[in-house]
Amino acid sequence: MKKIIFIYLTCMLTCSYANAGIPGWKSKTENADYIHRAIKEITDVMVYDIYSPPVASRTYAYISVAAYETLIHEDPSYISLAGQLHGLLPSPAPEEDKQCSFTLAAVHAILTVGKSLVISEEKVDDFEASLMEEFKKDGMPADVFDNSIVYGQKMADHILDWISKDNYKQTRSLPAYTVQNDPASWKPTPPVYIKAIEPHWNRIRTFIIDSAQEFRPVHPPVFSTDSTSEFYKTAIAVYLQVNSNTPEQDEIANFWDCNPFKINQRGHVMYAVKKISPGGHWINITRLVCEKAGAGPVASAEAYACVATTIADCFISSWDEKYRSVVIRPESYINKYIDPDWRPVLQTPPFPEYTSAHSLISTGASIILTKLFGDNFHFTDSTENEFGLPARSFNSFYDASNEAAISRFYGGIHYLPAVKYGQVVGEEIGKYVINKLKTKKD
Repeated sequence: MKKIIFIYLTCMLTCSYANAGIPGWKSKTENADYIHRAIKEITDVMVYDIYSPPVASRTYAYISVAAYETLIHEDPSYISLAGQLHGLLPSPAPEEDKQCSFTLAAVHAILTVGKSLVISEEKVDDFEASLMEEFKKDGMPADVFDNSIVYGQKMADHILDWISKDNYKQTRSLPAYTVQNDPASWKPTPPVYIKAIEPHWNRIRTFIIDSAQEFRPVHPPVFSTDSTSEFYKTAIAVYLQVNSNTPEQDEIANFWDCNPFKINQRGHVMYAVKKISPGGHWINITRLVCEKAGAGPVASAEAYACVATTIADCFISSWDEKYRSVVIRPESYINKYIDPDWRPVLQTPPFPEYTSAHSLISTGASIILTKLFGDNFHFTDSTENEFGLPARSFNSFYDASNEAAISRFYGGIHYLPAVKYGQVVGEEIGKYVINKLKTKKD
């Protein structure tokens, strides 16, 4: 009889803990690490699914805004991005009489929105199931857990409705880019001659800037094969640079390569290597910086949202110029007019040359991170470790963005004007964002 009573009391106590939670559960569950891991999962799935840089940037922007709009309810000093980001309406508020973990709600919103934007949904499902068990093991009360999932789903539905109106679906049915016959225009490049990606990306709704055309760079040098022309000189500069690269310059080129689908060729054998996108690299830098600064869930979500929306607008701006000027890549020009056997360090991406999107988005991201974390913020970027490359350290975000920009020249895939004016536009967009986007009350 005593044994039966003991078992009964033990079961009652277990059920009580499941409903009431373990004392101190918030110290475990309200942790920015959950936010970082959720966003990293979406990164990993996009790498697996081979997402192009502009499409990846769109995904990062939406999942980051979903996290931010959820977590601001944890801290009244933060304000919503509704009315600041184009088309974003006021977000649903949590029910006042129901306790909620905004970290759990944000994680659910991130993964639900992310799952709708990737191909391999089952990978996100498996990850979320595992993460939900961690929240429960951390001792979160059952009613708080349920309330959080409900609120996270409301936020996800709200963001998904916003997403549905950004013109992405409409661009899927537009015609592919037609390669021009004139010698000045972009042509597909070896080894597999992939067709031009996202020629209609300038039709995607912008997040903060007014339009894709708002920040247009100066015109690129006029195409010419005359050895005294500016264009020929920019091509020769690429040719000579790659031929004389130091080992460190090659290392810099490869560190910032960020080619989601690199084709390697050995003899007659070709094989693909999947890597993180340029935007994904800066999103991971954001994680590393947040961790070093000890940023909590709300501050981390703020950093992700500001960086991701800036990067997304930078891609829209750059893609607008790419398919307006349609500049031929160095590899195509050099092979035809200078040296048929020359090859760049990096695989040439499948879209026009001008401007350098990596230069543009890196500069924009560095301005946002400097605004949030200050200048002279030393950090070590280990993003490429999982892709077999050693970490690199920087004394500021500008140091990192300048290296990312020049890496495209070292890699032989951009002329210097594309790098220079990519940085100019990235700086203009970055400064525009920090002057226009408000995340804190005055």
